[in-house]
Amino acid sequence: MPFKDIALLRINYLRGPSIWTYREVLEVWLDLGELEDYPSNKIPGFGDRLKAWLPGLIEHHCGVGERGGFLMRLDEGTWPGHILEHIIIELLNLAGMPTAFGQTRSTSQTGVYRMVFRAKDEQVARAALREGHRLIMAAINDQPFEVAAAVAAIRSVIEERYLGPSTAAIVDAAFERRIPAFRLNDGNLVQLGYGCAQKRIWTTETSNTSAIAEGIANDKDMTKTLIQICGVPVPEWQIADTPDEAWQAAQDIGMPVVVKPTDASRNRGVFVNLNTEEDVRMAWQAAQPHGYEVMVERMVPGNEHRLLVVGGQVVAAARSESLRITGDGSSTVAELVQRQINSDPRRQNPSDAKASAQPRATSAAPTGSVEEVAHAGFRLQPLDVQQPDILHELKAQDLSPDSVPASGKLVMVQRSSTVVVDCTDHVHPETAQAAALAAKIVGLDIAGVDVMAQDISRPLAEQGGAVIEVNAGPGLLMHLKPAFGSPQPVGQAIVEHLFPTPSVQEGPDLCGRIPIIGISGRHGTTGIARLTAWMLHLSGKHTGVACRQGIFLDKRWVDRRPSDHWEAGNRLLMNQQIQVAVIENSPRSILVEGLSYDRCHIGVVCDMQGHDELGDYDIQEKAQMTRVLRTQVDVVLPSGQAILNADDPQVAELAPLSDGGVVFYASDEATYNRWKAEQAQLAQQAAQTEHAANAADEGEGADAHTEPMAARWVLPRHDAIELHCDAGCQRIEGWQALRDHAATLGLQPAQLLAAAAIAWTMGIAPELIGAGIRTFDPRLPSAHRPS
Repeated sequence: MPFKDIALLRINYLRGPSIWTYREVLEVWLDLGELEDYPSNKIPGFGDRLKAWLPGLIEHHCGVGERGGFLMRLDEGTWPGHILEHIIIELLNLAGMPTAFGQTRSTSQTGVYRMVFRAKDEQVARAALREGHRLIMAAINDQPFEVAAAVAAIRSVIEERYLGPSTAAIVDAAFERRIPAFRLNDGNLVQLGYGCAQKRIWTTETSNTSAIAEGIANDKDMTKTLIQICGVPVPEWQIADTPDEAWQAAQDIGMPVVVKPTDASRNRGVFVNLNTEEDVRMAWQAAQPHGYEVMVERMVPGNEHRLLVVGGQVVAAARSESLRITGDGSSTVAELVQRQINSDPRRQNPSDAKASAQPRATSAAPTGSVEEVAHAGFRLQPLDVQQPDILHELKAQDLSPDSVPASGKLVMVQRSSTVVVDCTDHVHPETAQAAALAAKIVGLDIAGVDVMAQDISRPLAEQGGAVIEVNAGPGLLMHLKPAFGSPQPVGQAIVEHLFPTPSVQEGPDLCGRIPIIGISGRHGTTGIARLTAWMLHLSGKHTGVACRQGIFLDKRWVDRRPSDHWEAGNRLLMNQQIQVAVIENSPRSILVEGLSYDRCHIGVVCDMQGHDELGDYDIQEKAQMTRVLRTQVDVVLPSGQAILNADDPQVAELAPLSDGGVVFYASDEATYNRWKAEQAQLAQQAAQTEHAANAADEGEGADAHTEPMAARWVLPRHDAIELHCDAGCQRIEGWQALRDHAATLGLQPAQLLAAAAIAWTMGIAPELIGAGIRTFDPRLPSAHRPS
């Protein structure tokens, strides 16, 4: 009798840092049912079937830490939840979205596990889960399964959801620079950075790209006119409104000529090397549907080169190669194109190419190269021999798609193709200067400048070369994946243009970032968030708040729904007016969605309460809250501060997890004095250990020790809030009066201290902090006041 399906009890896509990792993961709650009593070594043939269907599992190290580690676990006996994790990871790798992270953990309920795996997109993750679930049950119950079909299903979702190659290159480069990035739609509109520090890209168009410049670039006639006036060499041209005018223009200019739409893109409707009236008229008829007007221009000898200009500099160059086939004396042109050109995996349908590289369920190993088609966006279109430009090229050679070229005969199929050769290092400085000038005249910060030249290493004037087009939103694929030559770091160049590398004094943490203050805990967090925002507002910062009471922009209450969750925080970070974001994160939102930001400048943890409300997430006791709320401290930037409530020892123990500094706040002096005594003891132990280490040079040993911690403190003392740091102590006078005033507003002393610590860390003067507390009014501007 077959085993019952593993039940999927709950599926959460965690879109930000969580208890598992800093990146996006899909979390699945599994109920193994009867399979809890059947590890892999107790199911006959189970392991062998998995090894045959997914031979790539041998590369999974698992906890063993070496190649084949997971297969060792499989043979020894491991549980289906853990196995499903590895199956999904392998399916994602085969489908072209490489991942390596996954974890499976038991819960307090027998047979129920929490499994997570890394995936950049929720829909892709769900597709991988669906196919992985089907595969493992087929393997367990010895049923047939088509691995290729499963991979193709995942691949189709990747194709639909994945960023295009140009956008992906920029986003990857931003990730290398630790600049946050997230999509604003299902396409290629992406935000880089947060709040007022953000930039937006849409493929290679950016926030700096002028709509006027783009309009000029789309008008080839206007572009040529403007750049010619400024001394950039261009070929002679005329606009032709009819075939008769096209032929007249061709005679005026002189043969051969090029006919193309004035607003053509991707070489659509472009015809080159035209020498007869019949060809010119045919080309005009074919070009006219592709644009607003048709242009006839002198054909410049040489090859077409694409120079990528970013921020006034040529950062990459590629030469377009002609496509040719070689006759064999028996095959037609169409057959040769299919065999010699369209056989390139980059020109195949990705799903078909990928499926052909996968094993069937009965196969022992895969065939074909998965890597050849690994990236969803990096592909070329199949060549259609019925395209007008190809028919024209064949006709010029007295051939047609049905012709059979002699053995060894070279046949030109496409004069300017998508097969490119990198030539970045060979561009003559004068040519690079002309390309940069053309982009500047049009007004584009990023441009693809097309240059015709016989030798790109020589000045254009020496060879009759010319700039033929200036394009907005140029594709990057030719520079990322040239057929020959070295790939160029064009994504990095664009990110550097948008976010110049800061000086050492400024620090890398400032690139694309605004100060984010994340506040976590169960009690008092909303009051802390709003009081902090008020003080920041008084200091002159445009401040956004997402908290349990809603979303606030400066003094405006713009959303009255509870907003201590991912979506609300993300809305704040999309706002271009926001200079500082204050975001409240409930423990439940961390468990269900993760944080809405990758890193923060200030991470606040107020308490470890609330475990009794999280039983549905298997949080049974207060000690487990550490794993939940440490998430807020884990994401503090090296230049930032973790602000912790020292009155709660469990909160204070989070201090070593901060990549930045630590600020403690406490409600009485006793906590501060205990900490100072502990640090003095640690310092004494460190001195003794150092002495022992020196002695170890003479043959003696030394024990490890814990270093004393440098931390700042905020606490009430002598009727003031004292702010202690290495440089000394500052005071906010009138603690008793401030506390009494806060009490009338329903605020606790600990909330005042936490907000004061945040404001102090943000560089707000003690006098302004005091004024902020005295003038704060937490009342909501209507009778509707969310709790």
